[in-house]
Amino acid sequence: MLLRNQMDPAAYHQKYFRPSSLPALNLRFTTWDFFQPYYEKTHDHIHVPAELTKTPEDTLLNYFSILREAENMGGRSCGTVGHARIPFPLAYNFLSEEYKEKLSYAAYFNSFAGIGHTSLIKLCRVPDGKRGIRFFYEIETIEGFKGKRAEYFGYSYGFIQLVHEQEGYRITDLQQFPEDFLCAPYHLWQHDGEAVVDVKYGYWCKLIQKRYPTIKNGYVKNIYFHGNDGSDYYFIFFTLTNGTDVEIAQFRKVGDEKWKQVKMKPEEECLTEKEVR
Repeated sequence: MLLRNQMDPAAYHQKYFRPSSLPALNLRFTTWDFFQPYYEKTHDHIHVPAELTKTPEDTLLNYFSILREAENMGGRSCGTVGHARIPFPLAYNFLSEEYKEKLSYAAYFNSFAGIGHTSLIKLCRVPDGKRGIRFFYEIETIEGFKGKRAEYFGYSYGFIQLVHEQEGYRITDLQQFPEDFLCAPYHLWQHDGEAVVDVKYGYWCKLIQKRYPTIKNGYVKNIYFHGNDGSDYYFIFFTLTNGTDVEIAQFRKVGDEKWKQVKMKPEEECLTEKEVR
């Protein structure tokens, strides 16, 4: 296992301390004409056109495209930014009715505090053991801070669950986590996929008989190993802009059987109470 402090300094710095160069995916609706019908309308007087939510992918690409130039800075002002706050009521209606009951429009709007621009840089449907519709996403935002005379880039990732309602696919749950660009690369092995597998399933669970070379495809890592129990395992990780690997799914195969998604919890299943402390 190659620890971070054993990496070449230049490669280490490039991997963990440089921002994303990925192109934005949310580039629909580039003219003012699209937003004109929603000008000065409140969220409860807006109907999302059915053609915007025909597929799960369309729903998410259109949702993030609407939010691309939405701003809720509240701090430094340099005149109108993008489409200002006009996109928020429309975007809110991409949420399912059940989700809107849990999340008021005011709370939704306030969740964008400090945001002046949003670029969707990663979007991928991921396996869901409950046969639901689940996506991974990562965004790059331009953020303003009170008392500062300039804006800064921020990165977040998360998972989005969708459901099909009468008029198309809607967002029924959305998680968002900020990325750590400073402490993680200095201290945490938990942010490296190979280290996670080696420590949790090798050192803790004593399960790994042989781990195979990682297969990488863009930001996707597939890590395979053969277990001491005779089964084969593979894990999917996605690499974030800050270099962190996020575990997406686990699979196990016994003999010639097909891969089956599993949910192992080595912290609970392999560590004693003393080791946890």
